[in-house]
Amino acid sequence: MSLFAIKRTEMKIGAVIHGPEVIDSGQAEKVLEKLSRLGEIEAKLGGTMGKTAVLDAGLEGKIDIRNHLKPSACIESFFESFDLVCLINQGKTLETGKTFGKIVFSHLEKTEQKPLFQIEFSETSENGCQERDCQERDCQERDCQESGCGKLIPLNKKASDCTEEISKNLDIPAETTALSRPQIDSIRTEKCPETGKTQIFRELSGVLPGENILVNGIIIGKANSPEVRIVSENGFITTIEGGIIKEHGLEKLHNYEKRDPVDLENAWVKSGSVRRSTPTRRNTPKTTPKPSDLKSIPLNVAGKVVLIDHAAEHSFELADGAQLAVTVGDDTTAIAGDILYRLGIPILGITDGDCDNLADRTEIFPGSLILRLAAGNDDIVGRKLRQELFNGQISALFEDIPALKEEVLRLAEAETEAIFEY
Repeated sequence: MSLFAIKRTEMKIGAVIHGPEVIDSGQAEKVLEKLSRLGEIEAKLGGTMGKTAVLDAGLEGKIDIRNHLKPSACIESFFESFDLVCLINQGKTLETGKTFGKIVFSHLEKTEQKPLFQIEFSETSENGCQERDCQERDCQERDCQESGCGKLIPLNKKASDCTEEISKNLDIPAETTALSRPQIDSIRTEKCPETGKTQIFRELSGVLPGENILVNGIIIGKANSPEVRIVSENGFITTIEGGIIKEHGLEKLHNYEKRDPVDLENAWVKSGSVRRSTPTRRNTPKTTPKPSDLKSIPLNVAGKVVLIDHAAEHSFELADGAQLAVTVGDDTTAIAGDILYRLGIPILGITDGDCDNLADRTEIFPGSLILRLAAGNDDIVGRKLRQELFNGQISALFEDIPALKEEVLRLAEAETEAIFEY
């Protein structure tokens, strides 16, 4: 029976939105509007960094950002009771977007429960034009004109039965793809014949020379070639082929002297910045007071304080219920500060000028303090704060938060070169 034999008012559609780019471009909202004409729709955000984009676009009433789930987990949650599931993404190119879709698909335990489509937009289309160019001039590519550089990609066999109908109803051209479970050839595991150690080789797609390379949110190097491959042995990264290793980043990734191994095969790996795009509009979230009122709001005397140490992408979850966040690292402070601005949470940032420019156009909540330390000291002070003030944990309840801030200033005083107030 055709999917459209179900009455449209009864069809349930699950949409998984991934990343800030497809939200910032306005494409996610357009697709949700088209899908809503086909039936009842529920949308969830897959991943973390798109949360700020959802808030900026004022779409928190349409896209569920309450949970922190991987795209594959979101898809599987929809498989249980929905009739159709769509993964909506915007990659650097169509090819990198399709690779992302294959990786998500490969993580599904059951792939044929319901029709599954990927709706992929790209910053660069197949004919080489960029999406922003399409908005500024008359694009001669017909598909580009009609769909905003979007393609409908069936990800399983059930989707192939209704691809033509969905394509027609969404007015997005369909692209054929392999219907069997895709083989992800960007990851290879083998035994090193010389050392006997297990080596994992992970290739990155869509890399541009000069971009940062991140593993689990930590910069471990910089690309000097469009062809980049990360190599690990027994859980420890040893080489970046086509790139330059940042040794300090590897220290952070492997937790310094604890030398924690990393599962490179399942790690979150990407290149570039955490948010490549600029929002088409920027709303002030309901949780954030108007800027003119911010400085008049006193910091509570007692409450929860969190320590965000090179894990800025988890700021939403870490800062839940917090009155203050202590952030360690230049990029962490910039990214976490921008996220927490939307939640009305001030920060006490520990930086040392070693910024990799992972984030642009950031905002800091008034009442925040940023300490600029001598080069190479932010991590040292961060570890000291964690042990002496947080008892080795990442959050704690403090009876006197102003006194805590003074204690942080005291512990960092010897290395502090400047203090910035917001």
